[in-house]
Parts: sequence; C-alpha cells; structure tokens
Amino acid sequence: MMKLLRYLLFPIVPIYYLVTWFRNKLYDWGVKKSTSYDFPVICVGNLSVGGTGKSPMIEYLIRLLKSEHHLATLSRGYKRQTEGFVIADENASASSIGDEPFQFYQKFEDIIVSVDANRVHGISQLTALSNPPEIILLDDAYQHRKVKAGFNILLTAFDDLYTKDILLPTGNLREPRQGADRADIIVVTKCPENLSEERKAHIVKGINPLRHQHVFFASIVYATSVRNNSDQLELRTLKNRPFTLVTGIANPKPLVVYLKSLGLEFEHLKYKDHHDFSETDIIGLKQKPLIVTTEKDMVRLQPRFKESGVLYYLPIEIRIDRPSEFDTLIGNFVK
Repeated sequence: MMKLLRYLLFPIVPIYYLVTWFRNKLYDWGVKKSTSYDFPVICVGNLSVGGTGKSPMIEYLIRLLKSEHHLATLSRGYKRQTEGFVIADENASASSIGDEPFQFYQKFEDIIVSVDANRVHGISQLTALSNPPEIILLDDAYQHRKVKAGFNILLTAFDDLYTKDILLPTGNLREPRQGADRADIIVVTKCPENLSEERKAHIVKGINPLRHQHVFFASIVYATSVRNNSDQLELRTLKNRPFTLVTGIANPKPLVVYLKSLGLEFEHLKYKDHHDFSETDIIGLKQKPLIVTTEKDMVRLQPRFKESGVLYYLPIEIRIDRPSEFDTLIGNFVK
C-alpha cells in the first residue's frame, strides 16, 4: 500500500526537485550563507533516506584519528527528548542524545560526543570549550549546507545506489543526484565480500566521479560473537538454539542475509528505524528466550532489560577496499 502511494505521488517529484535544486544553488551562488572553518571539519552523509552505514563510517574515522587528535562528533540527535546543544556525560542516555551518539559515547573514551540540530551553533559551542576539539566529525549533515565542511564523505548503499534512484516522495533521494558533486570521497557501502573488480568498475562508471573525487567500496564485517555487558556467545553456538532477531534500523537485510548464511534459524521482528520501543513491545520481547539485536538498538533496549540476561547485540565494523589510500586522503586533509 505504501509503495502504491509513493507511485501515486510521482507528480510531486518535479516540484521537490525544483525546491531542493534551487536551495542548493542559493548556497552555491553565495546567496545563502555557508560557514567555513579554519580547522578540519569532516562531514559524513548521503543523498538518500535510509541506512547507508553512516555510524560505522564515523566509528572508522574515530579509530583512525583519535590516537593523535582531540576529536568531537556532532550529530542531530534524532528522536532525542532534549533540545539545543548537549554534550554527552555520565548522565547521557539514548533518550537524551539519540541512539547513535550514545553508541559513540559508550564505545570511545577521550572524545567529545555532542548533538545539536543547528550544526553551526553546535560547532560554535564546541570551539568555545576550554579544551576544544582539533577535528569535528559531522554525522549525517550532507544536506546541512549552513556548514561548509572542509571534507565530505558521501555514502551510498550497494543495493540502493543513488545513481539508480529518484527524488522523494516516489524515490528515496533527499536532493538531486548532482549533490554528489560536493563529495570528496564516495563510498559504496554494504558490498558483498566477493564483489568483483569488473562489477566495481561498472558501478564507478555509473557514478562518473569528477576529477577530484575518489570512489571506494566497503563491506560490513560482523563479529564472531554476540555480546552484552557481562557475557558473549559465539554465533556458531546459536545454530541449534532458537532466538529472535530484533531490528529497528533502516535496512536490516544485510544482517538477515548474513545470519542465514551461517545456517541460523530465527524469528525476525522488524521495526522502523529508530523505533521507540513501547512498554507493550518490551513485555512481549521479555517473553523471548534469547534476543539478538543491533548495536544501535541495544542502546535503546538495554535499559529496559536490566533484570534479564537474554539480550545480546552483534558488533559490526566496515572494511574498505583500499584502506591505505582512504586513510592517506583523510590524513592529508587533516594535516
């Protein structure tokens, strides 16, 4: 029904195109103000709605840079119950700063995790700190043109390439495909492990990168065990053990395919992205003998399962096809 509705709304697509195209041109022409900075600001984002792997990419950059630089992440804090600029501290939670920023806060020490829907204001607050960050990583801010990031990383999912999509409301694009021209790096994410060089070349041809742009391919690397704060279980031990997969992410398909490739059988409860689990949801989930979820969902579910030892998450990272080249490009910009 939703798919049919989106097709019926196709006449709105040209209007949406004109509005977003003209908005971008106002920034390109300098009519609308973009604020630039004299220190490294790296933006990670996409052209489409839905999951392209922004959080794993932010985490990759954190691991790459944190040993030599004082870092801050700045996110919108989607679905948080607070407003304005907030820095994560010992009182932070998924509800106060959003699930993805809270995930960053729990995983990485000695970085600043912050949220502000107004990225210009957020950056000004970060630079006013007594120990300001040397580098700011902007999470999901590609369309936030009020900030002119020094370096833009554009993500597009292998099974949902922006080059084959159209604008909202019929398609999934937030802005016209030409927006990709602002990127310094384009990463095709969630690729199969055995992606051939011929297939890569075909995708690059479709992207048709500009002279200054670099295209990379990244795949998801899953941990060999599921974990919680006090325990871990090897995935192979779940082969003859019933469990429920709970996902509240935009695109759980790669995870489902991976678990099934291991010969695992499970019930899949699929919720919408950033789902706010209700009390009824939690009561039902607590009847399950074993739950496996994503790391992003874990930060929202874990506080509701304090008395239960049935909840685990599967950690993931990304693997980039030419990591040395990718890391060098980031390093050169930072320098």
